[in-house]
Amino acid sequence: MASLKDLRNRISSVKATQKITKAMQMVAAAKLRRAQMAAESARPYAQRMESVLGNIASAVSGGPDAPLLLTGTGKEDVHLLLVLTAERGLCGAFNSSIVRLARERATSLMSQGKTVKIFCVGRKGHDALRRQFEKQIVEVVELRANKGATFADAQGIAEKISAMFSAGEFDVAIQFFSRFKSVIAQVPTGQQLIPATFPEQPEAATGAVAVYEYEPDEAEILADLLPRNLAVQIFKAMLENGASEQGARMSAMDNATRNAGEMIKKQTLTYNRTRQAMITKELIEIISGAEAL
Repeated sequence: MASLKDLRNRISSVKATQKITKAMQMVAAAKLRRAQMAAESARPYAQRMESVLGNIASAVSGGPDAPLLLTGTGKEDVHLLLVLTAERGLCGAFNSSIVRLARERATSLMSQGKTVKIFCVGRKGHDALRRQFEKQIVEVVELRANKGATFADAQGIAEKISAMFSAGEFDVAIQFFSRFKSVIAQVPTGQQLIPATFPEQPEAATGAVAVYEYEPDEAEILADLLPRNLAVQIFKAMLENGASEQGARMSAMDNATRNAGEMIKKQTLTYNRTRQAMITKELIEIISGAEAL
């Protein structure tokens, strides 16, 4: 049985931990609002850009002038997996859920005889994937842990991926991130980046297709906008990750604070019972000694 001093030390230690988790919960809650607003603000722009590019791409799809970012290489032998995770932990299953989705896709592709290359953005994703896919990791980018993602970060990543694609290092690129749904719900998502895919246009579904004239021509517009769209989609995923990370951390720290409170109650009860037992034992010894005299 632990001594009273050991129990007091345990209670003090758990109380100190509870203060830390409570503070981390409050910080995450403060950051969540700003990150959520940024993610929700980026969605309409990214969706509208996809819609515009989808309209233009439908006019040149399959043509000889179509950019490679749209048509692809015509092969699916080499896949690049862009895995976006956080720089820090203590955010529940946020990082592990993204890594699990990427690991399942990589395992599935390799079982089909495909070559897999992994591009890690965030230290936690690299730490988890290098145990099993160390040879497949071709690039690692670490972001600033205490600052939000910027478009410059996404632009730099997009330029690296574009350079790799132009050099013929892969055929298909897919990014993995966590889409923010609510504080308690984040959805791990895989999105194909290259060749570019666009949602079906509502005009095409109803049969009413407008005719547009472009100046310059469609191929030249796509050659300029597709690399920009690549950066936009990566930036959107990074913003979604930022909101999801803070939401997951807020929930995880709230659960940790509650668990610490329960542990303090149990340890305090054990301490009181142990103290009462020791007092009772001493009284019995005193009374027994007095009776013996």
